[in-house]
Amino acid sequence: MDIRYSVSKNEFKGMDTAALRENFLIDDLFEDDKIKLCYSHFDRIIAGGAVPVNKELVLEAAGELAAKYFLERREMGIINIAGDGFVVADGVSYPMKKYDCLYLGRGTKEIKFVSDSSENPAVFYINSTPAHKEYPTVHIPKEKAVNVALGSSADCNERIIYKYILPGNVESCQLVMGLTILAEGSVWNTMPTHTHERRMEVYLYFDVPENHTVFHMMGPGDETRHITVRDRQAVISPSWSIHSGVGTKNYSFIWGMCGENQDFDDMQGIPTDNLL
Repeated sequence: MDIRYSVSKNEFKGMDTAALRENFLIDDLFEDDKIKLCYSHFDRIIAGGAVPVNKELVLEAAGELAAKYFLERREMGIINIAGDGFVVADGVSYPMKKYDCLYLGRGTKEIKFVSDSSENPAVFYINSTPAHKEYPTVHIPKEKAVNVALGSSADCNERIIYKYILPGNVESCQLVMGLTILAEGSVWNTMPTHTHERRMEVYLYFDVPENHTVFHMMGPGDETRHITVRDRQAVISPSWSIHSGVGTKNYSFIWGMCGENQDFDDMQGIPTDNLL
């Protein structure tokens, strides 16, 4: 398991490109027939990837968790970003098409990832956070997500936000999770931007075409930097950091949040004119 330690905004100010990427970019989550995990000390979120091609993959408790099984003290959200597959949780099989989500509550012991076909395997993206209470497992197809159309082609940010795990739709201890799909011709996300004083966030960028990139903006509003992000790479965003991006073509991204407050609109907006 890759371990990332917390960084303050004061340390952030002195970082060069290499240091920014080393601390905040997760660039190797997806490898055939493996489960790969990154543990961030920002609110102790785990971001992971599981790509079952030729065999089913079983999620075991890593030694760093000091737990009998992975979700002994945690909860989890899973979103499939590629071919059809299924997740087996405590003996129950949940079909997972592209964009489908599965919430697993604390206490789920057996977790397996399987693809329907090795020719077009499923690619499962994982967010897991500490949990103090059990909530039931919920399968959320894309059609059951709360969706909101935002932006416009004139502003290059026409997009649909799909909210999967959040109060009022699927209950959890602290994990909030969903995805955003940008329309063709739109390239900006989360602008005007904001920070979250009471929670952190991880962005996974995917469906980024070959030979294209996303410039992910981060940092305090008065001390911004960027990280170039390719397909299926993620960025850790601390509570003090903006999290916005612009691509050379349209793309999709998954956002996962955790911390003190699950209110989706609890954010500190920053007018674009004030960004430095």
